[in-house]
Amino acid sequence: MKTSNPVLSRLGQAAERERTAGYGPYGPAGHAGYGQPGYGQPYPTAEGYPAAPPAVQPMTIDDVVVKTVTLLGITGISAVAAWNLIPVDLTVAAWIGAAMVGLVLGLVISFMRIANPALVIAYAVVEGVFVGMVSKAYQDIFGFDGIVLQAVVATFGVFFLMAALYRARVIRATPKFTRGLIAVMGGLFMVMLINVVLSFFDVNTGLRDNGPLGYIFSLVCIVVAALSFILDFNSIEEGVRMGLPKKYSWTAAFGILVGLVWLYLEILRLLGYLQSGDD
Repeated sequence: MKTSNPVLSRLGQAAERERTAGYGPYGPAGHAGYGQPGYGQPYPTAEGYPAAPPAVQPMTIDDVVVKTVTLLGITGISAVAAWNLIPVDLTVAAWIGAAMVGLVLGLVISFMRIANPALVIAYAVVEGVFVGMVSKAYQDIFGFDGIVLQAVVATFGVFFLMAALYRARVIRATPKFTRGLIAVMGGLFMVMLINVVLSFFDVNTGLRDNGPLGYIFSLVCIVVAALSFILDFNSIEEGVRMGLPKKYSWTAAFGILVGLVWLYLEILRLLGYLQSGDD
């Protein structure tokens, strides 16, 4: 099956190799009927040879849902633990440390050609610490009462809205949409990286200030983060159709977790602007 997603194409080729590993056109001692079950060959039923199960169990939508809920649970537990166990005076240090470790893990997972559940779970734990520290800063240090709950509700509200729009095919991940959104996301991340670097030299671009430019930039980030779920949903559907192994459901869940964390942080920031403006 052809796909416009080059990553899925590579994973699909890897999956095909995994499915056919250990299987040939002939079984032990030259017995016919031992081709890959389910891919043009029946299960072996020759006398003396019991039917064999498939070599690799394919990924399903349910697998992705279970893994996503699992990662969200791990992230939430890690965030609550960090909030309650890390002292206030170490909040910023833990925030920066978790952000750096999370960035490294995220890049490793993104550029690996195999699914690694251990790394994905480790990423969820680290992101939980990061999210917990950022949330604690907004709630306790900056004094924005109720802002964390508001951001959580808004984040999942946007996520389920995008899921509904995708299911109704109101928004589709066409090749043009995919290329355009990836280009915009890459541009946003470059802008944010440059903004961080410039801040080290006391250069203020206004992108992260409580002003018109800051409002606009946050809204753009929220819209792009929301639209990124369309790419995730499409990738999951294509992965299921291509028969990727079940372990790749961890990679799909990782993508959704990344989007949710990004969306939550941008909504939290925008709510902080709004609450500051009300004071």
